[in-house]
Amino acid sequence: MTKVLIGLLALCGLSQAMYLPGVAPNDYDQGNDVPLFVNSLTPMSNQQKSVLSYDYYDERFHFCAPDGGAKKQAESLGSVLFGDRIFTSAFKANKILCTSAPIPEHDADFINECIKNEYALNWVVDGLPAAHLSNDERTNEEYYSIGFALGNNRGAVAELNNHYDITVDYHHREDGKYRVVGVLVSPVSRAQKVNEKGVLVPGGGAMVLKGNDQVVYSYSVNWQPSNMPWATRWDNYLHVLDPSIHWFSLVNSIVIVLFLTGMVAMILIRALHKDISRYNAVDAQEDVQEDYGWKLVHGDVFRPPQRPMLLSVLVGSGAQIVAMTGLTLVFAALGFLSPSNRGALGTVMIIFFMVFSCISGFVSARIYKMNGGENWKANIGLTASLVPGAIMSSLFAMNLFLIHSQSSGAVPFGTMFALLGLWALIAFPLSVAGSYFGFRQPRIEHPVRTNQIPRQIPDQPMYLRSLPSIMMGGILPFGAIFIELYFIMNSIWFHRVYYGIGFLFLVFIVLILTCSQVTILMCYFHLCSEDYHWSWRSFLTSGAAGFYVFLYSILYYFTKLNISTFTSTVLYLGYSAVISILLTVFTGAVGYLSCLYFLQKIFASIKVD
Repeated sequence: MTKVLIGLLALCGLSQAMYLPGVAPNDYDQGNDVPLFVNSLTPMSNQQKSVLSYDYYDERFHFCAPDGGAKKQAESLGSVLFGDRIFTSAFKANKILCTSAPIPEHDADFINECIKNEYALNWVVDGLPAAHLSNDERTNEEYYSIGFALGNNRGAVAELNNHYDITVDYHHREDGKYRVVGVLVSPVSRAQKVNEKGVLVPGGGAMVLKGNDQVVYSYSVNWQPSNMPWATRWDNYLHVLDPSIHWFSLVNSIVIVLFLTGMVAMILIRALHKDISRYNAVDAQEDVQEDYGWKLVHGDVFRPPQRPMLLSVLVGSGAQIVAMTGLTLVFAALGFLSPSNRGALGTVMIIFFMVFSCISGFVSARIYKMNGGENWKANIGLTASLVPGAIMSSLFAMNLFLIHSQSSGAVPFGTMFALLGLWALIAFPLSVAGSYFGFRQPRIEHPVRTNQIPRQIPDQPMYLRSLPSIMMGGILPFGAIFIELYFIMNSIWFHRVYYGIGFLFLVFIVLILTCSQVTILMCYFHLCSEDYHWSWRSFLTSGAAGFYVFLYSILYYFTKLNISTFTSTVLYLGYSAVISILLTVFTGAVGYLSCLYFLQKIFASIKVD
């Protein structure tokens, strides 16, 4: 479910965002305990082999648990949806953690398979994720890469890392307090044992796990002073591997927008201005030129489309998603949703989605009433339930696959029912209220009357027929985002921190401009060809960007991932499909509303008998 939420924000980033800490700092005195918490195991590979995550205390791993059992930490709604499962750990002092019970052969095979799939351990110390040092090949700079390897692949042999060298960077303040500013872990595989006196006895070679073996886990802690202040401690984690590509993405998007702006400006300033002047010219001569071009369809252009109910519901839901995405990006760009505040992004997105249900109800009601719809009760119900219900049903179905795989990414049923309760208590009433005020508003009046008998549409050239024009129109919005989309998908599927929010916010604006302009452009061409069926075509022209995103996700699957299991494949394609559909609703609503505004303006500018 996390992947859908992130994907929705991403698809819907120039400067680095200002950092506003999301949590208050913890001050420690000398000798205080600094607790270490453990999180889920996630894949960490340059070519991802799985999308499943597992609880740290999954009984198949046989990791050391604290005395009295591990205690689950309270988490926000967004943190749960992001797949975080944080527990207390047995790490207390420099000592041997424990010696595991004999590990059955099937569990040993499971652990070895996780090592081969390059799973990583994820720990949390003072709100900071434990990391390992990575090297940026382009700049040769070292940065913190979140997580560290469960084991090492040595050809066909899987070595389990059972010793951890932990380095904790701390900042000594002038008031004598200490603050944690970095956590690095260097895992090692050792064939070690504990003698009768409880002393650790290193053995020769690495820990190669076989059936019924016992594993001795140990660790050491090195406290290292640092001059880095607490407020900038995330800088090491938020390393941008190649910022120039982000700039290239932004420049690429801006070039597309400038091209479209030039085309639209040329049409508005030259063609439309000339057309309107000619249409409005009062000529006393008898040889007045007959109407031609887009004025010919003035009596049919505002004819209600087929399935006005579905169109109004989708446009209303799209307006809701636009508002939710835009405001979330504003808060993220200002730094309020920084990674230090775990789960804040998901929580805020859900809250905004629920609150902005009033927008979906209002817009849907206005569009439905404009198109002559009379079944207002069905419109209210469908607007409040169709898109949220489709999302929840899809995620619930994929959650069953996660539960069957015993993955920690499975959302607990209690959380699912909590989301359903939030929808029933917040989203549904607000959507109904928005619809109520929408239907109370006067009907949107069109500048020209609609003829009773529809005008016959002449044969259209191949490139102006519905399917070719829709597919051509969807390329440009997709082209404006596809480079940034690559980084977003890396962040989602490779469990990396994405922090190019400044880039993403600008790409979001560019996407809206591109959708509106390409839809207006294609609509003008169709009107000049006397084709007045613009409603669904305008929605699908910009909405086709979602179809291209799904095609790109399939290409990404075959070129960047190495998934071989059925469950991971179903989850990947399922999440990608939900993201693509939501993007279609998002961009389609922008296209339809832009086209409606354009038509209202140009037909209000001409005189019609």
